[in-house]
Amino acid sequence: MAKTSLGSLLARVGLDWFILALLAMIGLAKLWPEPGIQEGPLSISSLASYGVSLIFFFYGLRLNFASLKAGLQNYRLHLVIHLTTFIVFPAIVLATRSLLLTTETQLLWLGIFYVAALPSTVSSSVVMVSIAGGNIPAAIFNASISSLIGVFITPLWMSFLLASTSGQYDLGSVIGKLTIQVIVPVIAGILLNRKLGWFADQYKAYLRYFDQLTILLIVYTSFCESFSLNLFADYSPGDLVELAAMMLALFFIIFGIVHLLSRLLHFNREDRITALFCGSKKSLVQGSVMANVLFPGTIAGVVLLPIMVFHALQLIIASIIAQRMQQEKNSEVIQS
Repeated sequence: MAKTSLGSLLARVGLDWFILALLAMIGLAKLWPEPGIQEGPLSISSLASYGVSLIFFFYGLRLNFASLKAGLQNYRLHLVIHLTTFIVFPAIVLATRSLLLTTETQLLWLGIFYVAALPSTVSSSVVMVSIAGGNIPAAIFNASISSLIGVFITPLWMSFLLASTSGQYDLGSVIGKLTIQVIVPVIAGILLNRKLGWFADQYKAYLRYFDQLTILLIVYTSFCESFSLNLFADYSPGDLVELAAMMLALFFIIFGIVHLLSRLLHFNREDRITALFCGSKKSLVQGSVMANVLFPGTIAGVVLLPIMVFHALQLIIASIIAQRMQQEKNSEVIQS
């Protein structure tokens, strides 16, 4: 009974087992980094790379051309979500560069900007929109398209920053690697949707666990590299609290901007909900995948820290907001 109550309480605030597992992977990387820094075709990092391609293959397997074509109609909603995700987010973080960027905080700020440049998350956005009573087909369309656009837009944003700081950044090579690892599997999945789409739908719960396991492996290997070089030595618990506060502020600023735009454009309730949840969230899956390509393994753990914090906070906050919206909708139905 106690375990059930605890699980229900954690789920109610968006703190599921996956967030706790992420923390456990960081702890394991600190205590036992050796397996995560080994190389080879059967190493943990290699297995994680194979898993990434499978994630996006199954993701493509759940898509079909008919649903993507139907989703193109609501263009105003799409523009708000994608302009917020790929333009407003990075612009806000860039505006803080002179205030927050120092020699000591350079890697963390790079990670914060990386969060801002990432695409929207897929599964949790759709789930939150569903709970709150939003436009689910539009949520599926925008979250899906955001992931594909991000393969090109995120490296482009990072190229401006990394090229100016290190002077070495091959944008073509980065996009080529991501295309092979992400786009090609997605296209293969879409092409096989008619024959094997039933498999992805029938076993989607198990496939989600597979996605999460792959992310945990990526997080573990990334932090193993960083811990092995003692890159976290200069960061105190207070720095992590400040990072969490900044991520929290960033989420609410974006949430407020999307809410204002939705009002100004006179979106109905369903579209406003979809814009809020799809436009304010960022993808840990894409963040983990791209970090292995964009950044040297030695700094990937530090750079991934902000997206992990943002991921945990967005789940908790969005879950609370979505449930309140659901309660408001239920109250309106009862009163009517």
